[in-house]
This record gives sequence, C-alpha cells and structure tokens, in this order.
Amino acid sequence: MDKTIRIIGVPMDLGQAHRGVDLGPGAVRYAGLSARLRALGYRIHDRGNLPVPVRDSLPADEQEPFLSAISRVCADVYQAGCEAVADGCLPIFLGGDHSISIGTIGGVTDHEPCGVIWVDAHGDFNTPRTSRSGNIHGMPLATLLGSGFDELVDVGRLGAKITLRDVVMIGIRDLDAAERERLRLSGINIFTMRDIDELGMAQVTRAALELLGHHRRLHVSLDLDGLDPHEAPGVGTPSPGGLTYREAQLLMEIIADTGKVSSADLVEINPILDHANSTARMAVDLAVSLFGKRIL
Repeated sequence: MDKTIRIIGVPMDLGQAHRGVDLGPGAVRYAGLSARLRALGYRIHDRGNLPVPVRDSLPADEQEPFLSAISRVCADVYQAGCEAVADGCLPIFLGGDHSISIGTIGGVTDHEPCGVIWVDAHGDFNTPRTSRSGNIHGMPLATLLGSGFDELVDVGRLGAKITLRDVVMIGIRDLDAAERERLRLSGINIFTMRDIDELGMAQVTRAALELLGHHRRLHVSLDLDGLDPHEAPGVGTPSPGGLTYREAQLLMEIIADTGKVSSADLVEINPILDHANSTARMAVDLAVSLFGKRIL
C-alpha cells in the first residue's frame, strides 16, 4: 500500500462546558493508533497537535465566550486539512470537541466536495438562536451547512462548505426541541437509533452510502458519544441507547469496503471520564476498521 495517513491533533475544549476533551489526542495516540494503522501497510505522518489556547487564558467577558479563539483554531485546522489533501495524504483529525469539524470538513472539501457520514448521538444542528446552552460543539453541522456565527461559517472560505446532499447522519437520538424542528424542516438525510433498531446497521449503512454514491471521497466524522455509554464511557455528553461496539464496527467495515474513505474525525473523547482509556482504545479499533482492517 502506497498511502500516507497524516494524524493531526486538535486538543480543543472551547466548544463545550466539560473539561478534559483537550486530552483526547494524547489518549488516542497512547492507545496505539499509529502502530495499528502502520500494521495495515500505511505510512504514518503524525504532525503533532495544532496550537490551541488554554481556555483559562482567554477573556471570560466576551459576548460570545471563546468564539474568536474557536474561529482561529478552526482556520488552522482548515489549512491543515487542505495541505494534507494537496500532499496526497489521508488525514485523521483527533479532537477535541466536535466543533473542530468546522475546520476539518471545510479543509478536506476545499478542492472538491466529498460525502460526509456524521456519526453522533446529537444533531449538532443548533444555531446561536436555537441553542439552549450556547455551546458551539452543538452547532458544527449547522455551521458547515451555512447557518450560525458568521466568523465560523466563513472559516477558510466564505459560506457553506457542504450541502444537504453531501451528508448523512447516523445514530441520532438526543435532540433539543428547536433543533429537532430545524432537522425536520431541512430535509437532511438522517438515520436515528430507531431506524437502526428497525432496519439493522447493515441496511442503514448501505442506504447511507447509496445516498452519497455521487461522491468519490468520503469523510467520516465520528463522535464517540454516538456509541452507548456502556461501550464508550469517556465522553462528556453521554446519551443512553446508542450504538453497540459491534454495530459501530459493522458501520466502519461496510464504509471501508467502498474504498472511498479519504479522511476522518475522532472527537469528544474525554480521558478524565474514561475507564482505563477504554474509549480511546475503542476509537482506535473503529479507525483501523474504517481504514481497511478485515476479519479475514
């Protein structure tokens, strides 16, 4: 295999209230991501972590706390994604909270569109008007589609970075009331946990891939709270009734079979809340399946 995976750490905890996700990149590296991917035949280039300001060093009296800092970090992430694609690499971004995807997906779509598979318990479809908490990690998908703070919508290039036809959501089960209404009205392709329960993960995944069949590249944005908290305890916003380990593995394996996986996010891993780094180890297991590990 003549492919290089570029690992890019983004230790950002500015998009939400729970401390600890800034330690996620280190936890995933400690869980052996590079070695596991290298065993599949990839060359590995770990460019380290992008600089992220410590939240305690930032002014707390801004009208929108941390907004400007998140915008600056996402701009750096965007550039790192552009560079990885231009260099012919497959970037894996290690979060940090899910707001980093404003930069990751923006960057990997700078040259041409790609399909996005968004795996999450939450919709991340809030806007500043609908969000009850104001936490930006609940807004990145809406932002990427062009709704939200102008500073974030315009990161990297002006306006929306993807369209509704470019994204499929999987595993959704925990939505704010106004966010639920926005999703219903949007017409976005979404498979909730009920859909997975009724149809099975294999059918849901194949339906998602068919919806994204017009793309030659796929980006998987994996929020570890998409899994059930019994499976992945080390997340800041757990939601019961999520994906089992085996369902998540099957999802990754079927996506990998397309040969179109070109980039990924692993986000919202909080080692402080974890048990013996089990959530980071699960993230590594899922990542290596996504990038081609097979049972036989």
